[in-house]
Amino acid sequence: MKNSEKAHFKKPEWLKVKAPTSAEYKSTYDLIRLHKLNTVCEEAACPNIGECWSKKHATVIILGSVCTRACAFCNIATGVPDKLDPHEPENLAKASSKLGLKHMVITSVDRDDLPDGGANHFAECITRLRETSPNTTIEVLTPDFRGKEGALEIVVKARPDVYNHNIETVPSLYAHIRPGARYFHSLNLLNKVKDLDPSIFTKSGIMVGLGETKEEVLQVMDDLRAAKVDFITIGQYLQPTPKHAEVARFVTPEEFEFYARMAKVKGFLMVSSSPLTRSSYHADEDFEKLKAAYAASKDIINL
Repeated sequence: MKNSEKAHFKKPEWLKVKAPTSAEYKSTYDLIRLHKLNTVCEEAACPNIGECWSKKHATVIILGSVCTRACAFCNIATGVPDKLDPHEPENLAKASSKLGLKHMVITSVDRDDLPDGGANHFAECITRLRETSPNTTIEVLTPDFRGKEGALEIVVKARPDVYNHNIETVPSLYAHIRPGARYFHSLNLLNKVKDLDPSIFTKSGIMVGLGETKEEVLQVMDDLRAAKVDFITIGQYLQPTPKHAEVARFVTPEEFEFYARMAKVKGFLMVSSSPLTRSSYHADEDFEKLKAAYAASKDIINL
């Protein structure tokens, strides 16, 4: 590459964050180690880890730290998965209680090796959290459970407050970016959550800067609204290592603001669209805004 081309791909100022140094960050780090929990904050090399852990926010990965798929954007290890830890739901509940969380986000690796894809483990984590921290709201960010009959129903029956499943990117990039998944299967999963339990808020997110067009992003919004999704997140893709998919471009803050406006126009109750937005970034604050937006929409309908 020419020097001018290399300069073009230097991380812009709006994506630079300070290294974590606070005492609160260290406290959260120690607590996660004590209870032997995996977090997406670390595994995905999230740029927001310093801010979130300083506020005692963390997104926990269950079902081990090794994934059965190899998505081109993801920094989580791929290979032979770990054995399920039967104490994980209990440890998760203890950590949540000690952190004093108002809102807990639980995600996982893909576990295509398990008959239920890990759905029962998700349900057990939700149940234990309800027992130990009844005032904590729960958000799950699940895999697609592709080919696992009845798996989605198991998680929905446990009644998380928010069901998140990321669409990740536009359909034209799936073969390269998300080869183990299917775009319309993910849409159908989100739609089915609402069919099974309309009281559960649904959420999905995409990364931009992978080579998609604006028109494709707007079409994904339309598809998600057709699937009755309440909340969309849109953030900048960052290449975690040289072996992962390259960044095609750094999307400007102005373009993220455009996407936010369009998402509101298209009927999403809640949207988070910024260069540093991630699925679980400010999840607790956004959940409160989501509930308020839902209540306001009901008031308008009743006028």
